[in-house]
Amino acid sequence: MSKAGFMKDAAVLFAITLVAGAALGGVYQVTKEPISRAAVAANYTAYKAVFNEAESFELDDALTEAIEGCNTELAGMNYGSVAVETVLKAVDAGGNQLGYVITALSNDSYGGAIKLSVGLKEDGTITGIEFLEINDTPGLGLKAKEPEFKSQFAGKKAEALSVTKSGSGSDNEIAAISGATITSSATTNAVNAALYYLHNCIGK
Repeated sequence: MSKAGFMKDAAVLFAITLVAGAALGGVYQVTKEPISRAAVAANYTAYKAVFNEAESFELDDALTEAIEGCNTELAGMNYGSVAVETVLKAVDAGGNQLGYVITALSNDSYGGAIKLSVGLKEDGTITGIEFLEINDTPGLGLKAKEPEFKSQFAGKKAEALSVTKSGSGSDNEIAAISGATITSSATTNAVNAALYYLHNCIGK
């Protein structure tokens, strides 16, 4: 093949790649919002469980755009491998914003990743947590899904929470599950990621 022919083929291949890339990018932009809205609908029961006063849970571009920067900051914190995944406004039947539902995850649990949603009032009070994903040991780590552990978070108002093995003694402490401290810490740090977002990333 001549040099001219080779250059022509390369130019054609480049053009095809460019058009295909642009098309895929366009498809992503078109489908991104419907996919996000479908995820919100699929998890509505969990959102309602953590923020019962809310009637709907709404996406907000500014809140979503703040997630990437927040996760960059979280990587330098002492919460382990955590991240915020989605942030929604919790809205009542009259359209008034009551707070937020933040979905966060930790990759440090005994069974791998855990993902949960955290309800938060505007003033930072936790209204509840609900697991969306957890793969820990039955009878140990999976006790995190039981009300005895989950209910500790509701009503807490602190910028960060810590885990204690001696029983919760203060407003910023969570009593660890016996025999499952790793799961307890991972859960608490996922909640800490949500708290960090609320206190440090909204409005940036």
